[in-house]
Amino acid sequence: MRAGSDAVVHRQGSDVVLTDPLAMPQAGSFLWNPEMMVQMTCRGYATAQYMQPEPTKYSKGPVLEATTFMQPEHPYYSHHSGRFFYVKDRQNGELFSAPYEPVRAAVDTFEFVAATDALKWSIVRQGIEIYIELRLPKAGIAELWSLRVKNVDDRPRCLSIYPAFTFGFLSWMNQGSTYDCELQALIANFVTPYQRVADYFKHQHFRDKSFLMAEIKPDAWCARLSAFEGEGGMHRPDGVMAEALGNEVADYELPFAAFQYDVTLNPGEKFDARFVFGPAKDQAELVFIRRKYFGDCQAFVRECQLGSEYVASGNGVIQIETEDQGFDHFVNHWMTRQVHYLGATNRLTTDPQTRNYLQDHMGMSYVAPQNMRQAIICALSQQKFSGEMPDGILLHPEASLKYINQVPHTDHCIWLPVCITAYLNETADYGILEEPVPYVDYDQPETVGRHITKAMRWIAQNCDGRGLCLIAEGDWCDPMNMVGYQGKGVSSWLTLAAAYAADQWADILECVGEQSVASDMRGLAEAYRQAANAHFWDRQWYARGITDDGVAFGVASDDEGSIYLNPQSWAMLARAADAQQLQKMLEAIETHLASPYGVAMLAPPYTKMREDVGRLTQKFPGTAENGSVYNHASAFLAFSLFEVGKPDRAFEVLRKMLPSETDCVARGQLPVYIPNYYRGAHRSLPRTSGRSSQLFNTGSVAWFARIVIERLFGLEGCAEGLRVNPSLPSHWKKAHVTRRFRGAIFNVTYSKRSGVAETHVYLNGEILQDRIVRNVVEGREYVLDVVIAQDGELV
Repeated sequence: MRAGSDAVVHRQGSDVVLTDPLAMPQAGSFLWNPEMMVQMTCRGYATAQYMQPEPTKYSKGPVLEATTFMQPEHPYYSHHSGRFFYVKDRQNGELFSAPYEPVRAAVDTFEFVAATDALKWSIVRQGIEIYIELRLPKAGIAELWSLRVKNVDDRPRCLSIYPAFTFGFLSWMNQGSTYDCELQALIANFVTPYQRVADYFKHQHFRDKSFLMAEIKPDAWCARLSAFEGEGGMHRPDGVMAEALGNEVADYELPFAAFQYDVTLNPGEKFDARFVFGPAKDQAELVFIRRKYFGDCQAFVRECQLGSEYVASGNGVIQIETEDQGFDHFVNHWMTRQVHYLGATNRLTTDPQTRNYLQDHMGMSYVAPQNMRQAIICALSQQKFSGEMPDGILLHPEASLKYINQVPHTDHCIWLPVCITAYLNETADYGILEEPVPYVDYDQPETVGRHITKAMRWIAQNCDGRGLCLIAEGDWCDPMNMVGYQGKGVSSWLTLAAAYAADQWADILECVGEQSVASDMRGLAEAYRQAANAHFWDRQWYARGITDDGVAFGVASDDEGSIYLNPQSWAMLARAADAQQLQKMLEAIETHLASPYGVAMLAPPYTKMREDVGRLTQKFPGTAENGSVYNHASAFLAFSLFEVGKPDRAFEVLRKMLPSETDCVARGQLPVYIPNYYRGAHRSLPRTSGRSSQLFNTGSVAWFARIVIERLFGLEGCAEGLRVNPSLPSHWKKAHVTRRFRGAIFNVTYSKRSGVAETHVYLNGEILQDRIVRNVVEGREYVLDVVIAQDGELV
């Protein structure tokens, strides 16, 4: 990824490298295992969470923090939680810190490397080279840090090295920290605050210790922030500028973790050290942790390797080679990594929103299909006998519905057929439809198939007299909370999505011989389409809904929010729009919603509260649901464009979901994940347009993966086997794909040829008349040649 010799971001194998800490100060990446996640910026700030069972932090800021989900565009400041390594020249007092914060001294060279299984930094300043590496274990809550300081000067150097990690404000009830010489660890002890007696017993298993453990004994240490920082601040701490740290403890004071190592390095010599940072329940667990990571000379390396193997277990779904190297790099190395993270961790919540839970696991259909199977059964076990799905799925016995899951949304049922379709395509596991599952309020189990049919009928019953779906306090769009809170407002998007979902479910029912119920579903889908066209079509596009007071919104006469993207996309999916309507919608999307960074979710953004729409309109213009390039909605658009035979437009939407060679600095994000949004409002607020939210918890990537596999390259499973029906963009002349499918490997070569009237698929030189590879055998390798008409259009 080089946009010229002065480019600050480039690819290096599977890695992405940033060479300037000033160009993209918020940029970074994240690591995870099934129990934890840590997000690091290139400059050394960190946000880390783990589960006990709710998400918890072992390193915080210096003040009492609210407990919330991860927030977009997270701000960083000098005392933010971070992992820093100070280096002081004892001969002249020169000081700098790595990775870059908090000293912010200019360096000779800088590299931040985002690898799939590690985060790495390499910094050189005035003859001193620092190499830092962060990894996670396969199991356990621990950050595994490696440090190497090397003298690349031509003279001996006398250095003091200070690993300095923040504990932050851990408890207003009880907190402090000290050094344990046997464990060689700085340990913060605290009591998780509580008020109710019942919480005392709930907290008995909590990890009320945070620690920084060193492999080798330090020369000095400091466990109190005020003693470390003094009057110099974090950028020039008094403790560092003194001859030695003072071995100070913290007694109901802000705890901190800093070690000091004094070394003299001759030219070419190096100093190596390793550290473990994380939480612990008690002294016994700390002893166990030391033994696990430092018990023998290979223990640390062994745990790092196991962590790498865990991350790699999500690889191998698809490998591509096209004319777009940046696109290839993301798909081959980073796409399924993000899918794996979301499906394995459930976004580090115990009550994921139902729609998020199902869509995240839809992506797991390609990575680990058994996870999707379990997710379907888990979700349906919490369905009511009426067919209504809950707003969130409880994943732990102590979990409860919190935050947004206490607000009634009406869309959760439609995701069942939408997501199970991907699972069935990938596995042909139609047996799941006969799996018995109880209801949350009725013990007598019914089959998965009956559960989903009830969900579709619940949607039909939750319509008004016009056949339009009621929205309550939100549909897919959470903050659209005042359209229907009085019980009368309706959603065009949900009505159209219900039509698509009903057709999807009918397809499945017909496949298993349930013709009567399938016919009912076809009837529902057609009724939704007719109702949507009768009440939502606004001359050039579909309105977003009708409020409790009977006012249509998302219409051309609105000064703000006059057009929304989702109704247009799902009208295409639901086959509600005729050819004339489709052309008008596409022109409207291009005119009103397209931007250099993708397609906005709505336009123009709202600048003031609209009380019949809701808190969506109070969000800052161009952020989140108020007119950003919201990638989940972009994925829906790309999917729908492929469905209506517009591969060039569809690929353009996909490509703009990723930072590119020319705009990654403007977006401020490395191309290692899809964020939930990029800033919109490119006409009214061009300075911030395109800026990434830096938030990787998003349903976008599951759809992105599905689109790439099943629509772009057309390698979609079906009951008989693998159907091949590609939709390559017209500017691609060839491509190659390796696809794992039902235990077999498919090597597929695509080529465009003039004089070809339609797409032909060859298996071992023999043409497949219906483009389906049947009777796929696990362990076998298939070689396919796909010949496409030169103009790229499929016939």
